[in-house]
Amino acid sequence: MPTAINAAVAQQTAAGSVPSATVGTTEGAGGGTGGIYSAIISRNQPIISVKEKTYEELHKKCLEKNILYEDPDFPPNESSLFYSQKSPVKFEWKRPREICENPRFIIGGANRTDICQGELGNCWFLAAIACLTLNKKLLCRVIPHDQSFIQNYAGIFHFQFWRYGDWVDVVIDDCLPTYNNQLVFTKSSQRNEFWSALLEKAYAKLHGSYEALKGGNTTEAMEDFTGGVTEFYEIKDAPKDIYKIMKHAIDRGSLMASSIDDDLGFSYGAAPRSTIGELIARMVKNQENAQMTQSTVDYQGMEERPAWTIVPMQYETRMSCGLVKGHAYSVTAVEEVLFKGEKIRLVRLRNPWGQVEWNGAWSDKSEEWDSVNEEEKIRLQHKVVEDGEFWISFRDFMRHFTKLEICNLTPDALEVDKFQTWTVSVNEGRWVRGCSAGGCRNYPDTFWTNPQYRLKLLEEDDDPEDEEVICSFLVALMQKNRRKERKLGANLYTIGFAIYEMHGTKHHLQKDFFLYNASKARSKTYINMREISERFRLPPSEYVIIPSTYDPHQEGEFILRVFSEKRSLSEEVENMIEAERPLPIIFVSDRANSNKELTADENAGKDGEKTQADGKKVSAARCISFLLVSFQHSSTKAHEESEEQKQFRNIFRQIAGDDMEINAEELRNVLNNVVKKHKDLRSEGFELESCRSMIALMDTDGSGKINFDEFRHLWDKIKSWQKIFKRYDTDHSGTINSYEMRNAVKDAGFRLNNQLYDIITMRYADKNMNIDFDSFICCFVRLDAMFRAFHAFDKDGDGIIKLNVLEWLQLTLYA
Repeated sequence: MPTAINAAVAQQTAAGSVPSATVGTTEGAGGGTGGIYSAIISRNQPIISVKEKTYEELHKKCLEKNILYEDPDFPPNESSLFYSQKSPVKFEWKRPREICENPRFIIGGANRTDICQGELGNCWFLAAIACLTLNKKLLCRVIPHDQSFIQNYAGIFHFQFWRYGDWVDVVIDDCLPTYNNQLVFTKSSQRNEFWSALLEKAYAKLHGSYEALKGGNTTEAMEDFTGGVTEFYEIKDAPKDIYKIMKHAIDRGSLMASSIDDDLGFSYGAAPRSTIGELIARMVKNQENAQMTQSTVDYQGMEERPAWTIVPMQYETRMSCGLVKGHAYSVTAVEEVLFKGEKIRLVRLRNPWGQVEWNGAWSDKSEEWDSVNEEEKIRLQHKVVEDGEFWISFRDFMRHFTKLEICNLTPDALEVDKFQTWTVSVNEGRWVRGCSAGGCRNYPDTFWTNPQYRLKLLEEDDDPEDEEVICSFLVALMQKNRRKERKLGANLYTIGFAIYEMHGTKHHLQKDFFLYNASKARSKTYINMREISERFRLPPSEYVIIPSTYDPHQEGEFILRVFSEKRSLSEEVENMIEAERPLPIIFVSDRANSNKELTADENAGKDGEKTQADGKKVSAARCISFLLVSFQHSSTKAHEESEEQKQFRNIFRQIAGDDMEINAEELRNVLNNVVKKHKDLRSEGFELESCRSMIALMDTDGSGKINFDEFRHLWDKIKSWQKIFKRYDTDHSGTINSYEMRNAVKDAGFRLNNQLYDIITMRYADKNMNIDFDSFICCFVRLDAMFRAFHAFDKDGDGIIKLNVLEWLQLTLYA
């Protein structure tokens, strides 16, 4: 069975995953609502004017009014800095022109040496920036270069990031947090260059605050810069041709980073707890020390004055060889060099601190370089300077480093020499507590309720050297918005997925399927990273992918991407919405005829009553008794049905009175009297509001009451639905588990998609994820009535209706 681990890879066994190092499970807060429920969420969003929305429009307005832009959504105050506590010192927000003379956006091109880490603990982000600078095309997309502090300066800048399938433009002002006139966070090696500091601010805005950037994985930022897909390697378990894989990644413009776990198993991907107060106190001390050191250095004659770099010491540990444990490095080159007649494999790395380098073989000042000719040194850009970048032999790299991450711009198979084309499918989904948050395979009672995605692998790979009939594909599961929701207590969930072979069904697979069928493939482990991805090779067939959190009942949104070498189809299982033969709704003209028929029956009934010896009408007790029998049993023979129909009409006349209609209170009395006498159905009865909803949904002329035909239709439905309820109320508690609603809805003849099942749970389940009989019936009445209403409006049967505002309000307000 799967086992959750934090930043540690699990070893597979026949039963499932067993952790090699368990650090602790991750608990997260409930996730917020998201884009896949736009029909619900958009109604609660403020109306945004289309004017002055884009960077170009805002920039133009500032120039016309001769003002500097101030960002209302990310203001220069503490709310943009921290969320866990208040800052013990006062930061001063300054624009670059207030920090130094002659500020520049980019000096001599944006490159990897422009990035120096501040006190935030976001080396993962800065390592990704350093990788980004190696790909000029990507760099210009993320950092539009037509921005300046000289020409058309208005204090406004913008950057672009990939965000869960879309590219978004993030607009900011250029106010930056400082202390003693020094930038607090990321800075350039040149004091008057600001592109890296502004890029960091835009990324902080994207996630809600600067503090939200503390601790993370380089792959996260790499994907946000590229929209690519990341592959993750434990170096001790890396394939034999890992050097070739790295070389191909560099040649194809892929972004790459590596790191060293510390002795406690800590990885830079999961920052330990440290308070903002501690970070700030250390920052203040370091700033003071830096100023003291700075005063002893003479910079006369130098064109640019360097910024002072502060090395964070919050959890990274420097080793004697100069490398730092618990720290992210950018891989900026992979090369071979001729050394004493032998080809030596080298890897170039960069420390985002901008200093602290490897001091072993092939480091900047090592004697190995004495045997390399000048031409080769120039080709390899060898420099003896403390800038954080250094060469290391591939052998030493494999010996010291523990993790390697490669973000491919396209998921091309790096193990082969040829460039391949992949097809990509993207599915958005959500785990909802009580409905579709079933947890991993350790929880068989709920695992089957997780979202399911059908995958059809239609064509085998084109590989003449491979005799197997195989389809190559990559699955990437990414959880959404967890970093942004940190201030609400959210952490990354522990996530993973399993893949099963299935045939010939488009319906949601049930519990028994997973009990008696083994998975064909699965993620190696469940891990608390934003994304988990893996390559697979399976025969052409039809499969289902089950993404899940490790523990059940954890709410959150995700995006599932599937990349395949050949043609494939990936879609959500059971995405049809339909009902079995919805009966046409009764309109006013039909209603009048029904009442006329009822009046005729009533007169006949009165004549019959006169022949009775006592001349008395049917008592209320007999009415309830008959309804109870009707509620418990269904007649099968035609003549019995006719007799029951006649009795039912007489009873309805007794309940309804002279107006031949019943209102919500009368309906409630009838239903509750029947339910109370139903000994094997444990229920507190129906609320008046529930009965009002039933009346409203069955009422066709807006009278607030229902006639006999409408009551009979409702009664027959309630009878059939109570049988379904009893089927799933196995413990006779008067409630059913919300996870069972999917099957109950199907048994009632409805076919819904995952979003609608989620909505049912949110609307009708209690805090314990149970649904009582009252809520159960109300849900089904609403489904039945809304399907009938839709089909009544869908005159041409194309599945689309058009309503004016009056019709829309009538349909939704009175429901």
